[in-house]
Amino acid sequence: MRVLIVDDQVLLRHGLRKLLEFEDGIEVAGDVGDGVEALEFLAESEALPDVALVDARMPRMDGLTLIERMRQEYPDVPAVVLTTFDDDDIIFGCLRAGARGHLLKDVPPEELVSALQRVVRGETVLGTAAAERLVASLGGGQGPATPAEPAGSAEPAGPRPESPLSEREWEVARMIGAGATNREIARGLFITDGTTRNHVTNILRKLGLRDRTRLALWVREQGADGS
Repeated sequence: MRVLIVDDQVLLRHGLRKLLEFEDGIEVAGDVGDGVEALEFLAESEALPDVALVDARMPRMDGLTLIERMRQEYPDVPAVVLTTFDDDDIIFGCLRAGARGHLLKDVPPEELVSALQRVVRGETVLGTAAAERLVASLGGGQGPATPAEPAGSAEPAGPRPESPLSEREWEVARMIGAGATNREIARGLFITDGTTRNHVTNILRKLGLRDRTRLALWVREQGADGS
């Protein structure tokens, strides 16, 4: 796994390089100080890195702008935000820009390495702070739906927006937006776990989304998460 480090703090950048190079199976492709240098590095690279570890706030070009540019110009290089900031603007802004993860800089080294590996495998990773913010925003601060009162099984939250989803798929999507697990969805809609998994797979495919996190964000943007 080849990693590009993008951070304007020299000491932290070099510390991350040493930490990652100590791990088996990881090579640091390069370390640069801001988004401008990152794009220059990518443009000159004979072999692109497998993942980029990006700070949120940097001079000249910040992490959000860099991630947007990378999504357009280097879509095969996923970005993980590593920052000291956990406010909503940064978390949701970076995810909407195309980041595949958000971690705080106090994350334990083993969790950082695991997160990078998971992102390279195609997953989205969120640290505890980002996950709590996401759940709170999607569920109105009430946490995931429970089997007794599954999201989407009571009163409708409004008309279904124009989308390729069937009525049943839209019900499943709304429940995911409210934080329900597959088992909670299955119990709330009186369907099997396997049928639920099939619905989730079809929803992601139809909407062109990578995972449940992005689906939850999509539902939230439709204003139909029940909050």
